[in-house]
Amino acid sequence: MRKIDIFDTTLRDGEQSAGINLNTAEKLEIARQLERLGVTVMEAGFPAASPGDQEAVRKIAGTVKNSIVTGLARCNQKDIDAAWEALRVAEQPHIHIFLATSPIHMAYKLKKTPDEVIEASVEAIKYAKKFFPLVQWSAEDGSRTEPDFLARIVTEVVKAGATTVNIPDTVGYATPQDYGSIFKFLKETVPNIDRVKLSAHCHDDLGMATANTLAAIENGADQVEGTINAIGERAGNVGLEEVAVALHIRKDHYNVETGINLKEIKRTSQLVSQLTGVAIQPNKAVTGKNAFAHESGIHQDGMLKNPNTYEIITPELIGDAHTELVLGKHSGRHAFKARAEEMGFTLEPERLNEAFAEFKKLADRKKVITEADLLVILTDQQIQEADAPIYELAGVQLSSGTANIPTSTITVVRPDGETVTEAATGTGSVESIFNALERIVSEKVHILDYRVSSVGKGRDALGEAVVKVLIGEDEITGRDAAQDVLEATANAYLNAINRKLVKNAQQAPAETVPVT
Repeated sequence: MRKIDIFDTTLRDGEQSAGINLNTAEKLEIARQLERLGVTVMEAGFPAASPGDQEAVRKIAGTVKNSIVTGLARCNQKDIDAAWEALRVAEQPHIHIFLATSPIHMAYKLKKTPDEVIEASVEAIKYAKKFFPLVQWSAEDGSRTEPDFLARIVTEVVKAGATTVNIPDTVGYATPQDYGSIFKFLKETVPNIDRVKLSAHCHDDLGMATANTLAAIENGADQVEGTINAIGERAGNVGLEEVAVALHIRKDHYNVETGINLKEIKRTSQLVSQLTGVAIQPNKAVTGKNAFAHESGIHQDGMLKNPNTYEIITPELIGDAHTELVLGKHSGRHAFKARAEEMGFTLEPERLNEAFAEFKKLADRKKVITEADLLVILTDQQIQEADAPIYELAGVQLSSGTANIPTSTITVVRPDGETVTEAATGTGSVESIFNALERIVSEKVHILDYRVSSVGKGRDALGEAVVKVLIGEDEITGRDAAQDVLEATANAYLNAINRKLVKNAQQAPAETVPVT
C-alpha cells in the first residue's frame, strides 16, 4: 500500500484558534501524546514568534524521538536561524518555510512581483539547506494561485532543494474537484516533481476540509496536514482523526496506510480538548460523544440484531472502550504508579506523590474511579510549571437560595504570599465568585465565555469548568476540574490569571503569527 504521511499542526495552526494559549508544559504533553498516536511530523510552533515559542519547540524537539519535529518560518534568514536554534537538537531537523503565491496575497500583502516571490523562496530554501536536511516549502493560498505560476514556482523550489512541497487551501475556498485537480496538474506538469513529497493542508471555512484532503490523496498527495479535533484559525483545519479513520474504514477505495495508532485517537482528542479548553461538539465525526449513540427505535433494533447495520466505526477502534479502573481508596502507590505508566505518564517522584494524594482524596469521595478521572489528575500534575509565582485558591464559601442574594467569600494566596479574603454578591453564585475574585487579582478581567461539563458519568462525576477571559488584549482560557463545580469555577478563573502571569514572565511581545 502507498504510505501517506500525517503532518500534525495542532501545536502551531491549532493554537492559533482564538482563545487558545498553551504553555510549554501543555505543549510538551500534547507532543508526547501525538508521538504515541504515531504522527509522522509534528509542527511544534513558530520559533521566531517569541522566546517562549522557541523554547517550547526546543523542548519538544529534544524530547520526541519517533516523530519528526518541525517549526514554521517565513522566507528570511532571521526566522530560519531561530528555527535552527530550536530544532538543531531534533533527531531529524525539519523546517517548514512558506510564502504566499496567490495574486491577491502577492499584490496586497507582500507587495511583491511573481519573480520576487520565486527569488525569495529559492534563496530561503538554499539558506535553510545549509542546516536542515528536511525542508518543506508551502505556497500560502496555493488553492487560489494561478496554475501556471504555481507549476513554475514549484519547479524552482524543488531545484533549490525542497524535500516537501505543500499546497494549502489557506482560506478553505477550494472544492474537492478543484483541489484534487491541482495535485494532478502538478504531477503531470512539474518535471522534477518525483523528487519531493506533495502535501495537502486544508481549512474548513466551507465545510469541505475532509473531502478536499481525501481528494488530494486520490490525486497524488503523499502527506496530509491537519489538527486534532479540527481546531485552527477561523473554522479550523481538517481533523486528522477523521482522515485517519476514513482511510482505514475505506481502505478498499483509497488503498493507503498512515501508520496512525487508531486506538490512541480518543485519548489524544480528550487531551487536546482538556488542555485547550475547546469542547468537542457532540455530533463531531469519530470523537463526538454522540458518534456511537443510537436513539431511534429502528436504529436500536438494528444494532441489537447486528451492530454493522448502523455502526461502521466501533468505539474500540479509536480506544473508546469505557473500561473502569480497578483502583479505589484501598489501592496502593505501586498499583497507582503502574497504572499511570500504562496510560503513558512519566511523572517525577514528587509529581507522582502529589497525583497519588489527589487520587486518594477523590477515592474517599467517589464510589468508582474512572480512567477519565485519572486522566485529569495525572495530566494536571504532568503539565504543572513551578517556575513562576501564582494565585492559589485557599477557600470558597457560598451563600445562596431562591430568597437570598448569592454571596461568595473567597480566600486566595497571592503571588507575593499574602493571604487575602474578599466577599461579593451577584445575580447568581457564579457571578458572585467572579466579582469576589476580581477584587483580589491585580488585573482588569472581562469574562468572555464560561461553561461547565462533566468528566465521566454519574452524579459523583468530576465537573470541569472552562473560563475564557480578556485581560488587556489577550484572550486567555483557564480550566479546572473538581467534584464541586463552583470550586472548579473559581480555580478556572485563577488558572486564567496565572497563565497571563506566566506569559508575561516568560515571553517577549510576539509577532503576528501568519497562517498557511
